[in-house]
Amino acid sequence: MMTKSVQYQNVLIEQLPIPIKLLTTYKSLGLNEMETMLIIQLHRFLYEKNEFPTPYELAATLTLTEQDCAKTLRKLIQKNYLSIQQKQNDEDRVSEVYSLDPLWNLIFSETKPKPESDLEDGTLFILFEQEFGRPISPFEIETINVWLDEDKLEPSLIKAALRESVLMGKLNFKYIDRILREWKKKGILTVEQARESSKKFHKKQTTPSQNTEKRDTSFYYNWLEGED
Repeated sequence: MMTKSVQYQNVLIEQLPIPIKLLTTYKSLGLNEMETMLIIQLHRFLYEKNEFPTPYELAATLTLTEQDCAKTLRKLIQKNYLSIQQKQNDEDRVSEVYSLDPLWNLIFSETKPKPESDLEDGTLFILFEQEFGRPISPFEIETINVWLDEDKLEPSLIKAALRESVLMGKLNFKYIDRILREWKKKGILTVEQARESSKKFHKKQTTPSQNTEKRDTSFYYNWLEGED
């Protein structure tokens, strides 16, 4: 009997607390079983002090592939259920960590989840992936979410900054962020204001770059002429 008691105690010590509210509300939050199970596994990794598990590590405990895990992580960040934060250790080294606080705050507060229509049916993230020609990383998704949630920028204005960066041949997140911050300094809050500002800027560029590759200009024409 003593042996069994010790074994049971070891099992109990290794239990992972999972909020009942997660299991009873995930459907109403727009989460499916695959996303919820990945959240539970991620919760386990955080509980075990592995604060930034790779898709490979997550896939090892699931029936999902590494690629599916990476895709699902991006989707959870897009839905504002998961975030990436920076953490500084005692040696002043900065590392990235996952945080489920956005999900827990949503579950245990009266705040309702943001409808996907607020993100223009998710087309903002899709457009970024189309222009970059690859899936955007979780950190890049978090950057977009900061523009949306903290800076309170309209998705249409972020799309305009993306289009401007493509037009300038400087397709990277730092340049897009610079565009958005410059527009904010100038009090530009709408696509129409951004378009007029860009037209004035491009009129000053009288000498085109000799190394500019020939590209389909219809996309840029639509952006500057207002045919979105």
